[in-house]
Amino acid sequence: MSDKGPPVTKITVETSLQSPDYDALLLVSSPNQLLKSTQLSAVINSAFTLDPTLETETAILPLPDLAAKRLVHAPTGPIDPDYDDVRVLKRAAAKGMKRALKAGVKRPLLVLEENPAFENGDLVTLLGALQALYVPIQVREHDPSKKFPIQHLGVFTHNPDKTKHLVNLAVTLESGRRAACDIGDADPERMCPPRVEEYIRDLFAGSSVKVQVIKDRQQIAKEYPLFEAVDRAASEVKRHQGRIVYLDYTPSDPSKIQETLFFVGKGVTYDTGGADIKINGCMVGMSRDKCGAAAVVGFMEVVKLLKPEHVRVVAGLSLVRNSVGPNSYVADEVIVARSGARVRVVNTDAEGRMVMADVLCKLKEAAVEAVNPHLFTVATLTGHAYLAVGEGYSIVMDNGPAYKAGNSGRLQLGGDAVGDAFEVSRIRAEDFEMHRGAAVGDDIKQGNNQPSTRTPRGHQGPAAFLILASGLDEHGSGSAKPLKYSHLDIAASAGEYPKPATGSPVLALAKAYLLA
Repeated sequence: MSDKGPPVTKITVETSLQSPDYDALLLVSSPNQLLKSTQLSAVINSAFTLDPTLETETAILPLPDLAAKRLVHAPTGPIDPDYDDVRVLKRAAAKGMKRALKAGVKRPLLVLEENPAFENGDLVTLLGALQALYVPIQVREHDPSKKFPIQHLGVFTHNPDKTKHLVNLAVTLESGRRAACDIGDADPERMCPPRVEEYIRDLFAGSSVKVQVIKDRQQIAKEYPLFEAVDRAASEVKRHQGRIVYLDYTPSDPSKIQETLFFVGKGVTYDTGGADIKINGCMVGMSRDKCGAAAVVGFMEVVKLLKPEHVRVVAGLSLVRNSVGPNSYVADEVIVARSGARVRVVNTDAEGRMVMADVLCKLKEAAVEAVNPHLFTVATLTGHAYLAVGEGYSIVMDNGPAYKAGNSGRLQLGGDAVGDAFEVSRIRAEDFEMHRGAAVGDDIKQGNNQPSTRTPRGHQGPAAFLILASGLDEHGSGSAKPLKYSHLDIAASAGEYPKPATGSPVLALAKAYLLA
């Protein structure tokens, strides 16, 4: 594995619970789960007789007969087979690891007991423990001694032949998730567009992922006019000038390609709302508006490490700061998009769809000639998404060809398998009608003058806008060249300040399109 990228905790494959190399064991279990580790089972059952609440409360228990001397037991609590999912293991593992850190544990041994309720339970439990050990990039850079909160993590299973593969896969997935968190979590100066470019160049230097950066102002104005409008105010400040970054992975043998994935990531490094400025304290957390692009970078990191033979992946990242100032774009402007459509600006705070539309159009042009193409946009686009599905859930919306191909179900199943959940929404005719031009000569209306949280179908409308503004409406099921397209709104799953960025939906994308 490349040494470029975010640091991942050192992991050791352990074959014995008696090893003296650890100062605590960490175990996630559910009530009535039959444990193969009889010593641990006896300790837990004895503790339960003294305190029944330990079936739901994380606790540190003595282990006098083992070198580690203590057991951090992280119970899931009762599991409802109809409605609970594998995330109960991830949450318990993260909670248990945080409890271990609080107790001063530096060399934990994670004991993975197979849970028959969840096929990928071991992987998700390990990923949950690793997630709790992530240290944000700005903390690492400020104090390098805090790069790793522990010395190393041991992993024990009762099937040693599978443990090494499990660890390698978890490290690969966690590398991608951490890359996404590095970009998504950092403040708007540490990850302003030029510094995101710098991070990406370092991450993929010398790898199979090619990097192309577009920053010439004249080229951007000519080829990406909607992006240029949003970038206009910020472009006057050098460190805030926008970037469009393309990442391209092609397998060593192109004849084996079965699918071509095209991703567009929203990378608004800070969103003031522009001329329609955010008020009442609503700017707090707006540096997280780059989490769509961050997730795409994280996914490309997984692609870099896995080097899949069956898929080609191309990504376009729209990195921009939606600033306010004398050169701001404003409502009532009519801008001709790359697709040729005349777009009427209604609300400058609806900037995410603007910065992605031209890049989506560019990738659409390439997709026409690609092997089994599928286009995606990934964005923290609407507060409506958060209200619609609740914290922790991404939303997938397919166009006609993608829906008929079963993509939304594929992604939802992939997310369910690795604890990175998706809900499915549908794009309907009303969503397109909302964005049809209203004034004479207008083709498309960018939005309305209400926030998405006060707009009916507030998270579906932007998907319809992106289809119209990119020209994808000419590639529906009835066209000569149908193109699959899916919009992912991750506003509810990417992590809301002050909580840490999550890196969603890197794991779900990897499971659905790389590991299935």
